[in-house]
Parts: sequence; C-alpha cells; structure tokens
Amino acid sequence: MDGVSFEVRRGETLGLVGESGCGKSTTGLAMLRLLNITSGHINFEGRDLAGLNQGQLRGIRRHMQMVFQDPYSSLNPRMTVGSIVIEPLNVHRVGTPAERRERVQELLRLVGLNPSFINRYPHEFSGGQRQRIGLARALATNPAFIVADEPISALDVSIQAQVVNLMADLRTQLGLTYVMVSHDLSMVRYISDRVAVMYLGLIVELGNRDAVFDTPLHPYTRALLSAIPTPNPKRERARKRIILSGDVPSASNPPAGCRFNPRCPLATDICLEQEPPLRDFGAGGAPHLVACHHVQ
Repeated sequence: MDGVSFEVRRGETLGLVGESGCGKSTTGLAMLRLLNITSGHINFEGRDLAGLNQGQLRGIRRHMQMVFQDPYSSLNPRMTVGSIVIEPLNVHRVGTPAERRERVQELLRLVGLNPSFINRYPHEFSGGQRQRIGLARALATNPAFIVADEPISALDVSIQAQVVNLMADLRTQLGLTYVMVSHDLSMVRYISDRVAVMYLGLIVELGNRDAVFDTPLHPYTRALLSAIPTPNPKRERARKRIILSGDVPSASNPPAGCRFNPRCPLATDICLEQEPPLRDFGAGGAPHLVACHHVQ
C-alpha cells in the first residue's frame, strides 16, 4: 500500500477490487490493525487506531470484525462450532455465561444454521456452512463495521449467491457497514454502493457503483470490466476484450510515473515521469475520483 486514502460511510458497502497482488487484502487487514501500518492514520468513529496500544485496541475490536477469505483454514478444527462463535463473547466479557450460550444459538439461527449444530466440528460442514459460521463469529459482538475478505471465493457457484444474499440481508437488518474485498466484479456490482479499484498498491478509481461500472474512466478499470463474461452467447462472441500486455511490475520496485504505464495503451511521456493524483471527474455532485493523465 502506498498512499491509500478513502472513507467508508456508515451503513454502506464499499467494494474493493483489483487483480491478485494489488493490495486489497493488505488494505482490509490494515484497516483493522491486523497488520500494522508503517505510517499514516486509520480513523474509526473519531479515534485513530494507528496510535492505540494493544490494550486500547482490544476494547475497540468488538466494534469491528473480519470475515476471512478461506472458510477451511479460518476455523479452528479442534473447536466446536459453539466454542468458535462464543469465543468473541468470552474475550470481551459480553453478558453472563447463560446469555452467551443463548446468543450463540441466536447467531446460528440468524445465519441460517440449526442451533443444534453447536457441538459439531468444522470438518462436518460444507464450505458454505463454514462461511456462515465465520459470519456468525464476526457478528457475535454486534459490530458496526465488517471487512469481508473475498468471502465467496472458496465456495461453489451455487452457494455464493446464498452467502451474498445473506450478507445483504444482514446489512439491512442490523445496520452493518461493509468493506467487501473481492475480484468477483459481478458480486461487487450486486452488493456494493461504491467501488474502489486498486492497482499495485494504489487506488486508481473510486466512485459510485453505477458510475464505475457504466462509465469507467481509468484504462485499468475498463480492462477489468471487459473481462466480465456476458450471459448472452451472441453478445459474448461480438464483445471486444481489452487484453493488457506485459506483466504486473513488482510492488516493491514500482515503475516511475504512473504505475500502470508499462501496460497502458494510452501511456505518453507524462505518464512515464509524473504520478497522476486522484482527481474528481464526477458529474451531478457525486464524486468520481480517477488517477490518470488521460481521462476522457
């Protein structure tokens, strides 16, 4: 990450997209201080998380949680489902032991699982059910903010829609705020209010969902969106893909100027020399930020 800066508004879902290795998951982990940042600030409800010690951070962690990418490795195989879901309540000392057990059953019902499963182990569940268990664990302390790191990437296609719909319903029901890290652009368009596009550690485009998907301004965003298949066979055959040439440069040794210039079909001399700032090209009052010298 290099100079990544954005805000997440209460009650919205912000989609964070980009190809593998661009810094999406690192950004999500850093937001919750699961990775420490080398400089900068992370402001959560008026408090700078970057300046808190571990004791102070523990007190605020119950208000922000994470759903991890891999439902097969993010659950302790030696713990029962009940132990996994109740652990955040025990750590933060929420309620009495009886209230915690009742809360676990309530959470399992909330995510569509049978409360009688509390004594089963993770290996007894499918991938979709495990992701629901991870979601129940994240919801245990009634957080205001959840980072979901590619929550459906390890699931079968038939299960993905169920988990996405569940997360959308829970956002409405519980008033949650999400950052949805994903490379599944169709899912991001379905569930997100705003979308941020990352490339090599930087945000290159940020705007409302419809603005980014319908009128993408950055050439990298246009290339990403052109990779989304069309369900109509005739349109798919006639559709023109934007194929980027070259490989992604090293994040530890990025190119000078615009980081996208080695692969960009629009690159000129200024792109090789100057890094473009994020500028607002939005119309009608809705910000649409783009980092490109050749926005049309």
